[in-house]
Amino acid sequence: MNTEIDGIPCMLMRGGTSKGAYFLAEDLPGDRAERDDLLLRIMGSPDARQIDGIGGAHPLTSKVGVVSRSSIPGVDVDYLFLQVYVDEAIVSDQQNCGNILAGIGPFAIERGLVPLQGETTRVSIAMVNTDGRAVATVQTPDGRVEYAGDVEIAGVPGGAAPVILDFESAEDTGSVLLPTGNTVDMVDGVEVSCVDNGMPVVVMRASDLGITGRETPVELEENAPLREKLERIRLLAGELMGLGDVTDTSVPKMSMLSAPVNGGSIATRTFIPHRCHTSIGVLGAASVAVACAIEGTPANSLVAPEQSGARYRVEHPTGHLDVEIDLDPGERLRVSRTGVVRTARKLFDGRVFPRA
Repeated sequence: MNTEIDGIPCMLMRGGTSKGAYFLAEDLPGDRAERDDLLLRIMGSPDARQIDGIGGAHPLTSKVGVVSRSSIPGVDVDYLFLQVYVDEAIVSDQQNCGNILAGIGPFAIERGLVPLQGETTRVSIAMVNTDGRAVATVQTPDGRVEYAGDVEIAGVPGGAAPVILDFESAEDTGSVLLPTGNTVDMVDGVEVSCVDNGMPVVVMRASDLGITGRETPVELEENAPLREKLERIRLLAGELMGLGDVTDTSVPKMSMLSAPVNGGSIATRTFIPHRCHTSIGVLGAASVAVACAIEGTPANSLVAPEQSGARYRVEHPTGHLDVEIDLDPGERLRVSRTGVVRTARKLFDGRVFPRA
C-alpha cells in the first residue's frame, strides 16, 4: 500500500490534557525504523510548527498511542505510547503517558477490540512501555462510547464523560517506588526525592531552585540558569535511578514543588523534561502524590496536615489533578492502588496522509 496515496487509518483523540494520534498496531509497519519514520512524517516532525503534519507544535500534542489485542491472559489490549519530538527526528518509547491512556479504552471499543458490557465497559490494558497494568472504565450507554458529560478536568474546557483509570501497584510489574533506595538524595546541592509510581519523577522544593513555584510555564522556560540547573540534576538523578544516560530520553520528569494556593495538597511546576508542562501528566502526578505521602520527602514537608490522607489534589499551572493513593501498612513501603478520573474525546476518525 502506498501510504502517501492511500493513507492510514487513524483516530485523533484528546486524552486527558494531551492530544494524540491513535493507531492499531496492524496498520503500522512492524519494523521499528520504518514505523518511526512514518510517524515523523505523519506528525510533521522535525519542524517547530509541525506545519506539514497533524502534530500540534508542542510535546503535549505530538503523541501517539498504538493498540493491539493482548496475548496476556486477563488483559484486553496492549498499549504502546510513543512521544514524537517536535523539532527533532526522534520517536521515543522511554516513557508512558497516562493522559493518552485515557483514550485507549474508548479507542479499543470503537475499533471492536473489546465488546460492550452495558452502561459501562471495563477495558484491561497492558502498558507496554513500563509493563504496567491499568483498567479503564468507559461510559457505554445505548451501545456506544459516550463522550459527552459533565465531568470537568483542569486544563480542558467544558465537560465530558468520565474515564476512570485504576492502576495496579507499579512494584507488581518490577518498578521500584524509591529507585535510589533512599527517601531523600542530595543531587547537585539540592535535596530531591526520586520516585517511580508508574513514571520516574524527581521532586524538589521550588525554593531550593531559587523560584517561588508560582511562575508561569513561559517564565520558567525563559529562565536559562534554572533550566541548566534542572538538566544537571536530571542527568545525575537518572544515573542514580538506574536509568543510565538520560541525555536523549524524556525521563525522569522534574517536578518543582511549593505549598498549595488553591486548597490543594501540593503545587507543582513540572518539566517534561525540557519544556514546562502547562498542567501535569497523570502518572507524573501519581508519583508526586506518593512523594507527598512518604514522610521526610521534600513533597511531604510542603503538604498541609489537613490535606494528608488517601487523596491528594496536585495543583498545576492550569488547575489540579486528584490522585487516590492506597499505601499498604507495614514496614515495606508499597502502593497497592492508584486511581484517577480523566476524560477523553474523539476528534476525528479517518485516514491520515503522511508527507512523502
